Amino acid sequence: MGEGKLHNRVAIVTGAGGGLGGESARVLAGHGARVAVTDINLAAAEQVAAEIVAAGGEAIALCCDVAEESQVSAMSEAVVARFGRIDILHNNAAILTNEQRSKDLDVINMDVEAWDRAMAVNLRGAMLCAKYAIPEMLKLQRGSIICSTSGFGVQGDMTLTAYAASKAALIILCKSIAAQYGKQGVRANALQIGLAPAENAHGTMNPAVMAVIRDNHLTPELGTPRQIADTVAFLASDESSFITGSTLVADGGFSSHAPSLVGVKALLAAAGTNKI
Repeated sequence: MGEGKLHNRVAIVTGAGGGLGGESARVLAGHGARVAVTDINLAAAEQVAAEIVAAGGEAIALCCDVAEESQVSAMSEAVVARFGRIDILHNNAAILTNEQRSKDLDVINMDVEAWDRAMAVNLRGAMLCAKYAIPEMLKLQRGSIICSTSGFGVQGDMTLTAYAASKAALIILCKSIAAQYGKQGVRANALQIGLAPAENAHGTMNPAVMAVIRDNHLTPELGTPRQIADTVAFLASDESSFITGSTLVADGGFSSHAPSLVGVKALLAAAGTNKI
C-alpha cells in the first residue's frame, strides 16, 4: 500500500471483525494507516487483519470487550506497545444481535438487562476507548475520534429503544470530547450512518421492508459499506481538520426530509401536477 493520506498514523477500529467495522479497517489501511483491528471475536478480527496484511498493509488483531475497562486499558497498551502511538479511534462496536433485538423493544416491554447491555457496549465502550486513547493523542497534540451513531439516535421509532438512546448519547459524547480537548488538537465527530448492508446481506432482508426504506432515500439505492468507510477515512484525515463536535450524516438523505414526502410524491404523480 502506498503513502496515502493516513500514512504512518495508527488507527483503532472497534467491532472490526466484520461488517462496517471491517470495511473501515481495510479502507483506513488502504490510506496508509497502521490498524488495530479489535473485536470481541478474536478469530474474526484476525481474519480482517490478515486481509490487510495480505494487501500490503500493517495490522494487528486484538480481542477486546469494550464494555470492560480492564480489557480496553490492555488493548490500548498493546496498540501503543506495537505501534508507539494512537492517532485515530473509530468507535464502531455495538451490540445488535438477534437476541438483543428480541429484548430491546418499546419502553413498556423493555428487558432491563438488554437496556443495560446496550448502554454498556454502545456508550460506555465508546467512552472507555476514548478515555484510554485521548492521553496518547494529547502526546501528539492531534487525534481524531469518530463514533458511529445512527438515525435511530435522532428519530423515534417503534422498537430498539435502548439502542436508539445509546446512539443519541454518542452524539453529545463527541461534542464533550471536542469541547474538552479541541484546543490540544483532538477532534471528535459522530457519524450518523444509514442503511448500508453488504451485498450478500440484501437477500436476508424482508423485500417489502427494503422497498419502503429505499423509497425514503433520496439516492437511487441504499448505501454500501465502502461508502461509509470512505466517510470514516475522511473524518480520520486532515481533510476534515476544521470539523469537530459535529454529526456528519451519511444516510442517502433518509433523515433529511418530511415523513410525508413519499406519500405526497405519489399523490402528485397520480394527479399529474406539482401543485398541492
